[in-house]
Amino acid sequence: MKKTLIASAIAAATFSGSALAMESASELAARMDSMPEVYGNIQYVVYHSDVKGGENGLEHADNGSTIGVKHDHEIAPGITGFFKLELEGLAADDKDRESGLEDVDEAYIGIKGDSFGQVWVGSDDSTYESAIDKIANFYEFAAFNIGGSYETGEGDLIQYKSPSFGGLTLGAAVQINGDLDELDANDDGVNDLADKRGGKSYPYQLAATYAVDNLELAVAMDSNDGGSANNENTYGLRATVGLDALSLTGQFQTRKDVGDLFGVHAVYSMGANQFAATYELAVADDSDDTEQSTITLQALHNLSDHMYVYVEGYLGDGDDGVYGVADESERSALAVGGVYYF
Repeated sequence: MKKTLIASAIAAATFSGSALAMESASELAARMDSMPEVYGNIQYVVYHSDVKGGENGLEHADNGSTIGVKHDHEIAPGITGFFKLELEGLAADDKDRESGLEDVDEAYIGIKGDSFGQVWVGSDDSTYESAIDKIANFYEFAAFNIGGSYETGEGDLIQYKSPSFGGLTLGAAVQINGDLDELDANDDGVNDLADKRGGKSYPYQLAATYAVDNLELAVAMDSNDGGSANNENTYGLRATVGLDALSLTGQFQTRKDVGDLFGVHAVYSMGANQFAATYELAVADDSDDTEQSTITLQALHNLSDHMYVYVEGYLGDGDDGVYGVADESERSALAVGGVYYF
């Protein structure tokens, strides 16, 4: 009788312990799933740059090391809330630097759903940049690539991206600019919105991307209403086609009284290796139609799922004086770098 009672007690205790352990494991898994994801990278580069008749030298630099955190969760069935915060400025090449991580690269919150797309507010790559300016954002070193002539920045943005309508995706962004210090224009000690007379601007961007099979087409515009003397619109067009391991991109951007930018770009992937080549040509809208061009070559090797190394070469040409030296028009650079990311 006593043995039976003891065995029953042991069995009950064992069952309770197992149930408790299973419950704790379940709670722990749920908590782990609800925690934000932390990610980051260290980016080193050694490069030599030279402007014919001008400055040249060898540098060892941090190439944009970052650390970030992001998270999303279900608000309601089919609706997800999300946020992202990414900081840069680590200056991994300078241990004597007294500050770091003072620069915000991306910081935004938003909601998304299958039926309405996504809306987000904060600092992020802009709608125009994401749709059109692929070449300047592709390369690792990228110091000598020629970016588009759009001025709306990446902060103070409200952005929207639609769901796909048979391959067609629409995007829009507006930047809210203003200075609260100017609100008290009548010096009455109260920041009255009625006192505001200037300094506000609402530059906006529109984009449409159509993807079908291995082809993607994109068109976009930037109003450039951020306060510069030239607020002419920037218009951009991009086409990308994927041919198995080869990807080809052509893009064109134009802005009245500023200039035109042409670019062709090829990327070939072979196992752990990637090879890329680009030609960019900028023609200024001035009396001489001043030209500036850049040829970029890249060889990149993935050492693992968390680390890769690369070599990039840049050769710039154009009309005399485009690189700040009279009667000269040549610039070159060679960059060797490595990235560890998690």
